[in-house]
Amino acid sequence: MERTLIIVKPDGVQRGLIGEIITRFERRGMRIAALKMIQITPELAERHYAVHKGKPFYPGLINYITSGPVVVMVLEGNGAIEVARQTMGATRPAEAAPGTIRADFGLEVGRNLVHGSDGPETAAVEVALFFTEAELLSYSRDTDRWIFE
Repeated sequence: MERTLIIVKPDGVQRGLIGEIITRFERRGMRIAALKMIQITPELAERHYAVHKGKPFYPGLINYITSGPVVVMVLEGNGAIEVARQTMGATRPAEAAPGTIRADFGLEVGRNLVHGSDGPETAAVEVALFFTEAELLSYSRDTDRWIFE
């Protein structure tokens, strides 16, 4: 099973979309391995977005992700990273496919509701930033046999 980190960003939390966003991933068949609400510190934000340091949008990105509580979760499933990214939609909501989280609820790239890991290596690093090994649960659901071959 592949794992990916998902963050419901401050706009998603403030707009009361946590449940809707989680539901979309669960309806796809993804399993929640970890879940919590936190306030991201500037130090954690800088580590999480280190790849963007020096880019013009970096300061705004750090200010935004630390502006309010977020929900962080680890999802798992076959092809979890790609499935999550398809469920979220394109980074720019105007370019996202209808039926995706960003197309249905977003208007601007700076308020696109949700973050998801973009690859296996990134996912491993991001999951470790937000969760300890003890916080990651492995379990099976009775419905898994109807979702996974």
